[in-house]
Amino acid sequence: MLSDTSLPVIQATLPVVGQHIEEIAKRFYKHMFEAQPDLLDGLFNRGNQADGRQQQALAGSIAAFAGMLVEKPDQVPDHLLSRVAHKHVSLGLSPDQYQIVHDHLMWAIVDVLGDAVTPEVAAAWDEVYWLMANLLINKERGLYNAVHLSPETIWRTWRVVQRIQETADVVSFVVERTDERDVKPSLPGQYVTLKMTMPDGVQQPRQYSLTKADDGQHRQFAVKRVHGLPTPDGEMSSLLHNDVQVGDEVVLSAPFGDVVLEYTDRPLVMASAGIGITPMAGMLSHLVQSGSRRQVMLLHADDSEASFPLRAQVREDLAKLADGTLKTWFLTPAETAGTGEAGGTGEARETGEASGSVFSGFMDVSDVELPDDAEYYLCGPLPLLKSVRSALIAGGVPAKDIQYEVFGPDLWLADFQ
Repeated sequence: MLSDTSLPVIQATLPVVGQHIEEIAKRFYKHMFEAQPDLLDGLFNRGNQADGRQQQALAGSIAAFAGMLVEKPDQVPDHLLSRVAHKHVSLGLSPDQYQIVHDHLMWAIVDVLGDAVTPEVAAAWDEVYWLMANLLINKERGLYNAVHLSPETIWRTWRVVQRIQETADVVSFVVERTDERDVKPSLPGQYVTLKMTMPDGVQQPRQYSLTKADDGQHRQFAVKRVHGLPTPDGEMSSLLHNDVQVGDEVVLSAPFGDVVLEYTDRPLVMASAGIGITPMAGMLSHLVQSGSRRQVMLLHADDSEASFPLRAQVREDLAKLADGTLKTWFLTPAETAGTGEAGGTGEARETGEASGSVFSGFMDVSDVELPDDAEYYLCGPLPLLKSVRSALIAGGVPAKDIQYEVFGPDLWLADFQ
């Protein structure tokens, strides 16, 4: 994909760009937000900027994309591009904003690398950027067209009709439509962007997985309170936990997300940790709604049974399936003794550590007997996903049968496929 002129230049300069990517990212964001502070009002989440989690995300994505162009010049990284495109569309990103990012990113590269950025080097990295940007713009145009919406019309207002205190740190919100426009249906595993006005009047976005199948009138999502030590507490989660009550109105995007459950007859294994249960809960709800007869196994890791979000909901849904089972790993397992985990046909199977359904410590898929020819969906923090995916690959599961969602801001640098 890279031109013959740019390829050797990128090969030669990629190591030095990668070495300085953190500083490039910092200067890029600082320069861009100083010039256009409005980008922090509804598009970029300032919480991610404040705690440093997203400082390398965009600049890092360009470097990662360049590396792929060098290593696999005949391939397009559709997996990564699709993931980023869904995220962008859920935020209402428009094509003209790519020029803004380009200008400030190229400024930062020159500012950090100085005289090393010759006209030839600048032209090569300019080509890398626009190759990636144009691929994303085309994908995003297709996503908008698929739901007959635009960056301006993906948003609609919903009213909170129920708050459910799932755990000490997790609250579910059930919202209902406030007008008669068609509701764009969600697919199992997708998320919406919630856009809220903060006390200082600035709008902030945050994505949340939908935890229940649509009924045409309501949507449901769960919010974990972010305790920010040593960084500030989560701005969005604190507002939702402390202030948003039944009767209040919230603004949500149409649903997006590329990690979507496929409807097949093959056995299904889902593995999650902590708040990573949310897309799995959504998938289970869709399976129940569709009357699925699939064999379904949910593997979940958490600090304790008390901190397991949506536990009652997923157990109830698993019990409604013809063959649904739950296996759990708790770091504090004492309170799990004597508990019953869900079994199919509406019955609770006798469990406990002796029966092989409740385990101590971190998730280890070798603790359980996995079904043959299964499809796998993983969601949670990166260390868990790496561990589980590596174990599955080592056990002979084809990589194409494993889909995953990393719960974190940096989709490019976190990818390990």
